[in-house]
Amino acid sequence: MGAFSTNWLLWSVLSALFAAATAILAKVGVDGINSNLATAIRTTVVLLCTWFIVAASKNPVTFAAISKKTWIFLTLSGIATGLSWVCYFRALQLGLASKVAPVDKLSVIFVIAFSALFLHEPVGWPQWVGGSLIVGGAVILACF
Repeated sequence: MGAFSTNWLLWSVLSALFAAATAILAKVGVDGINSNLATAIRTTVVLLCTWFIVAASKNPVTFAAISKKTWIFLTLSGIATGLSWVCYFRALQLGLASKVAPVDKLSVIFVIAFSALFLHEPVGWPQWVGGSLIVGGAVILACF
């Protein structure tokens, strides 16, 4: 694999850029329709796009090789994703994208705490200080 395909920071920045585009596009798209319907439409598009990417990749799909544990955790992750999207689209419908998106990013502080608690990842003062700054920034952006 080349450096591009294995660079976590690059992929993370691209994820953030696409998430920003998602907020703006969703805010416009959710106008005038039920937020749950908007979420369903978005989810269908995501489903089709990801299966296209899987089909276009050079890695063969072997469902039998996927462990029961993997199926369980990916299913739970999918449920959490769906619930997050339903809540996010409703928040976008009710509020300003410039306020909803920063509050949504409070997930960072939950990830830091959950990664320490459940994954036993090392979490030190840089993560807690950075997380605190994110919380402070989200509060400032959402409340003022």
